[in-house]
Amino acid sequence: MARFLRPLLRGTTYTRLLHLWVPMLLQSVWMFVDMSKPWVPALVLVPVGLLPAVRMGEGVQARLLLTPGQEDPGISVTPSANWRDRIRTVLWLELRMFLGWVTSAASVWLPLIAVELARCGWGHTPSGMPWPARLEPHPAYALLIPLPLLALYAVVVGLGALATVCARRLLGPSAAERLAALEERTEQLLERTRIARELHDSIGHALTVAVVQAGAARAAGDPEFTERALDAIEETGRAALKDLERVLGVLRESERPVSSRPTLAEADRLLESARASGAEVDAEVTGAVDALSGPVSREGYRILQEALTNVLRHAGSVPVQVRLAVVAGGLTLEVRNPLPAGMSGAGRGSGLRGIRERAALLGGSARTGPVEGHWRVRVELPLD
Repeated sequence: MARFLRPLLRGTTYTRLLHLWVPMLLQSVWMFVDMSKPWVPALVLVPVGLLPAVRMGEGVQARLLLTPGQEDPGISVTPSANWRDRIRTVLWLELRMFLGWVTSAASVWLPLIAVELARCGWGHTPSGMPWPARLEPHPAYALLIPLPLLALYAVVVGLGALATVCARRLLGPSAAERLAALEERTEQLLERTRIARELHDSIGHALTVAVVQAGAARAAGDPEFTERALDAIEETGRAALKDLERVLGVLRESERPVSSRPTLAEADRLLESARASGAEVDAEVTGAVDALSGPVSREGYRILQEALTNVLRHAGSVPVQVRLAVVAGGLTLEVRNPLPAGMSGAGRGSGLRGIRERAALLGGSARTGPVEGHWRVRVELPLD
């Protein structure tokens, strides 16, 4: 019984009822003008529903009254973009008026029927208002009192739920709107993935440099080397903090431009950081790196950063060859270092996977693995 009465305790039930009653205001005003033509308001709704802004207004009303508090009610609040949306809006207006008429009539007559049945059962002569003919008083009519009340319950609860379902079908997002929402969701997921990579590359590189520097300083036992190591750790840490602050800024401000991200024009910072960690970096740059497009230059920087981080993390202070070549076909980036003992298979870490994913997103390719006793990361990116 409590479950049966629960819908009557919800505010949504009555906001839906109010939503169905609103069209009856227009009908009531028209009845004062010409009672002989009650169909005129329904006819007027046809050209009204063809106005693009009407769909937006109906969507706002439906969200507020039919689905209050729902995060994603499945009802659009944008103007009509094509004739399909306009026709769906017209159908919704006509259906809403019909359901409003049924709800209003039931809300008036069903309680009156219950009252008349009660009067007949109590022994009074009914007024005869809801009936085509008068009823004779009889106690048996009291047993019929729950029937109009159950019908009223079905109208109040059932038609409100039906109106909500119809609103989602007729005022719901069109195919173009669903596609746009899907594209926006995809962009958000890609942005989150990019931010995760940014944090992995930047913070992972800084921590690797700090660990290698600290270990080398402890093993060397040279105050001068220790001083240089501390300077390198401090510089790398400051750069990582800047990257972290920038990435957090992107999280706080989704529309922030990506132009502040580091590019290959700042590759010297990475090379000096690797040298300060004890690696012998032999770098060769060919072509106009500064003329690279933003996406290629930014992703190339992160790929180089991850490649150098992997060298320091897995091989330590070893000779590293870095080759950057910008030619007519694209950018070629290659990082090569002696293969550590016991390492022979292809890498499966998230860093190498991130390098391959970055290259694939730009339409390029990445190959990582052992080559002639060296570990090689070779990435080719198109210029466009």
